[in-house]
Amino acid sequence: MSQSTLLALLSLIVTVASYYAAKALYRRHKTWWLLPSIMAPVVVIVMVVMLSIPLPTYFEYTHWLVTLLAPATVAFALPIYRERQLVRRYPITISLGVLAGVMFGLTSTWLLVQVVPLPAELSHSVLVRSVSTPFAMQATTSFGGVPELTAMLVMLTGIIGMVIGEPLFRLAHIHTSLGKGVALGASAHGSGTAKATEIGQQEGVVASLTMIFAGITMVIGAPVFAWIFS
Repeated sequence: MSQSTLLALLSLIVTVASYYAAKALYRRHKTWWLLPSIMAPVVVIVMVVMLSIPLPTYFEYTHWLVTLLAPATVAFALPIYRERQLVRRYPITISLGVLAGVMFGLTSTWLLVQVVPLPAELSHSVLVRSVSTPFAMQATTSFGGVPELTAMLVMLTGIIGMVIGEPLFRLAHIHTSLGKGVALGASAHGSGTAKATEIGQQEGVVASLTMIFAGITMVIGAPVFAWIFS
């Protein structure tokens, strides 16, 4: 077995193991720096830098993890069906939350790009940062973005939203389960949904539904949004 193959296999093992280790630690110690979305990437980056692993070598086996995003997207149909009664009970609240989250995310990012000069690839990739990774990577092509760069920006957005969510709720005096769930799901996607689930069961369900519908809206409307914000 060649050295390149060994490094590729090590990359896969460390990536998966660091995620599950971080997940186990976070269950015991609810500290933000132990979040799998923070701790696992840090471990992987340290490994890649210390061992000087080329990116093609790292992705030789780990690219299958990215491929799993496609069936994960299809699996989002399950919580929609399971919680269909909640959708029927609060259609206006969820719909407005989805539309507000998508449009505010696009508008605020577009304004930021106008004010702060950014490389073209980065400015195009950052526009869809407020929806979940599978949807964002699909939608970003309409904006001329790079899917891998978009995935990183989505992760950063989710982490920030998860960390500042509860302080903002206290500052804005948001106390309802629907308000918290919709806000976290629409702005911080998967990470926000995880945080909402920690806050309460209904918050988690509402955040999950909002995240899914926001992603679907972004993918379907991507050509139109790209034309508006081009």
